[in-house]
Amino acid sequence: MDDSATILARMGPQTGPAGGAQSVDRALALLPLIGRSPETGIGLSEIVASTGLSRPTARRLLLALMRARLIEQDSASRRYMLGEEAYVLGILAARRFSLLDVAQDAVQRLADGSGDTAFLSVRRDAFAVCLQKAEGDFPIRVQALQVGFRHPLGIGGGSLAMLAALPEEEAARMRALNRDLIAERYPAATPATLDRLLAETRTRGWALNPGLVLKNSWAVGVALHMPDGTVAGALSIAAIDDRMTPLHCERLAGLLLAEVPGIEARLREMFARSAVLPGGGLTPETTNGRER
Repeated sequence: MDDSATILARMGPQTGPAGGAQSVDRALALLPLIGRSPETGIGLSEIVASTGLSRPTARRLLLALMRARLIEQDSASRRYMLGEEAYVLGILAARRFSLLDVAQDAVQRLADGSGDTAFLSVRRDAFAVCLQKAEGDFPIRVQALQVGFRHPLGIGGGSLAMLAALPEEEAARMRALNRDLIAERYPAATPATLDRLLAETRTRGWALNPGLVLKNSWAVGVALHMPDGTVAGALSIAAIDDRMTPLHCERLAGLLLAEVPGIEARLREMFARSAVLPGGGLTPETTNGRER
């Protein structure tokens, strides 16, 4: 099962007064799964297999999303895909979350410059979600991360970089939220291992994932920040373990770190033009004419 199944399983049975809210949560948890196949859509059988839901429950949740126009069903193939309202909401959110527009050229440069696979990820609460993937020319490629996949914060190069960039109290809270999931699905990421990796990341300024998702897939990652200092996302580069010598890891870290200032400068320019920071506060230019 994928992460949609994990989220749904966490919700438990729909009993008691919370059942209505749980139904909403279950329905919305299907959207990322459906969104991973934007052109071909996904069939009911695939949704059932991926989530562990019964067919009647999955169908009921899908109908609710269809009524909200968040998804639609192709009349010929009977497959489900994101709907008109999801598109409208995405457009409305794009101004606030346009990291993909800002960073996509950098991701391609990283793939071209390293020969490996480069990624852009963003934080969504206690998870990291992959937004973009670009392949280099090295013939053996890693498959641990695809666009739309989500991993608990700390699992993966970019995800680990984001967790390490959070204030320690917030990072501890994220780890507590994901403790059971990580123990179940990523047994190599023991608390002691994550403690060590986080300390190393904070010391050197970049993260190294030594095969915590797939044993033969290693990755280096760096965090990206919004103008107000909050974590915006992360850049990462992954390659097979035999390729990730200490020298190659250092080289990849250098490539990643070289892209960070340009991306963060573009984010500052973007939000300065709108005069509003991502968290809703005013930029220095609009705060009584003085910097805070």
